Amino acid sequence: MKPFTYMRPTDGTEALSLAAMSKQARFLGGGTNLVDLMRQHVETPDELVDVTRLRGNIKETTSGGLLIGAAVRNSTLAAHPHVRQNFPVLSRALLSGASAQIRNMATVGGNIMQRTRCSYFYDVTGARCNKRNPGVGCDAIGGFTRYHAVLGASEHCVATHPSDMCVALAALDATVHVAGPDGDRSVPITEFHVLPGDHPEVETVLRSGELITAVEIPASTMAARSEYRKVRDRSSYAFALVSVAGAIEIAQGTIADVRIALGGVAAKPWRAARAEEFLRGKEVSHEQFLDAAESELAAARPLEGNRFKIELAKRTIAAVLGDLARDAA
Repeated sequence: MKPFTYMRPTDGTEALSLAAMSKQARFLGGGTNLVDLMRQHVETPDELVDVTRLRGNIKETTSGGLLIGAAVRNSTLAAHPHVRQNFPVLSRALLSGASAQIRNMATVGGNIMQRTRCSYFYDVTGARCNKRNPGVGCDAIGGFTRYHAVLGASEHCVATHPSDMCVALAALDATVHVAGPDGDRSVPITEFHVLPGDHPEVETVLRSGELITAVEIPASTMAARSEYRKVRDRSSYAFALVSVAGAIEIAQGTIADVRIALGGVAAKPWRAARAEEFLRGKEVSHEQFLDAAESELAAARPLEGNRFKIELAKRTIAAVLGDLARDAA
């Protein structure tokens, strides 16, 4: 591991000031991803600014939504009574990720910023990776692609985003609040992560020196009837082949509103806007759910090793929406 300077600020202002001292500085939360990347020499920061002392509260907003501090631990958020009752999709997504020990360390801000688990990205000695070293090529294309993207990929990168929590946040229309040298701003979670295009090394819209301070979830009666389902190769400590976060509102047998987000299929949490639009105003039926999933996955561009993800995603979408519809009846 490359030597680095470690600093532990006591507030956000000091954290931003310390990070501004070097372009190679990184904010450190739980360290469950960043430290691994440093051990593998994928990340080589000169400075680590430990932000675990910053306040991490969970507050109910006046409208009934939630404001979640970036330093809140994943386990704390998953167990919060308001989250479990009013946003169950978020609690279930968090509990499906990693292990209990890692959830006890991982923070909300760090979860949002975690990087892909693509094995070629981690292989610094034997694999070409445009995300790690722009312009050298992508050995995943033509390689082992079972865990790679079928939506939104490019000729330069086919990696997927690993977060379960972010898929739930995408379905909940969450907003990410950030602070930086140019002041505070807010970004919808669906716009926070970016697709690879010609620059897979750029993964988020976060600017140099900016720090995630909080995540805000708006109030939603529909969110109380929400679900997260994760399909993976083993029952624990595995990343999603496909995951679905869903919520639905039904009025007199008709779909009044719906939210769908997918994980394991793209470089960012994938909000299934086409499927949502297809379903609004339709009668509830398994066939409608499958047709909606078909409309969303029509844009999929699979590789040889992950073609199965298309059918898997369709069936998982239909299953999640079907279960929610039965619960709402």
